[in-house]
Amino acid sequence: MDAAALPIASMSAVKARDKAAWLALFEPDAVVQDPVGPCDWDPTGEGQRGIDAISAFWDMFMAFQKSFDFDVHFMAVRAGEAAAHVTMTMTYTDGTENPLKAINIYKASPGGKIASLRSFWN
Repeated sequence: MDAAALPIASMSAVKARDKAAWLALFEPDAVVQDPVGPCDWDPTGEGQRGIDAISAFWDMFMAFQKSFDFDVHFMAVRAGEAAAHVTMTMTYTDGTENPLKAINIYKASPGGKIASLRSFWN
C-alpha cells in the first residue's frame, strides 16, 4: 500500500472498530505515538513499539469508546509519508462526544505498511 492509502485504511479500520484490520496495517516493529509526547498512558512519550504494544494501546483506547469517526480536512503526501489534518470525534460509552482536531502523520515502510503513526493533538 502506498503512503496515500495508509491513512484512509487506518481511519476506516478504527471507524469500523476492526482491530485485526488495523493491526495488519503495521510493520512488526512499528511505533504509534498517540499523542506525540508524554501522556497518562505513555509517560516517557516514546510511544508504543511493536504489534503487542500497539494491540494493548487499541484495547485501552477502545474500552471507553462507543464509536470513533474522522472528518479529513486536508491530506498531503510526500516522500513516503502522509500528513492528515482531521477532526476525530469520539463518542464515549456514556454517549458524550469529544471532537478533537489533530494532525496525524503516517510513515510508510518500503513494504507498504505503517512504520510509524504520530498523532499531534491536545
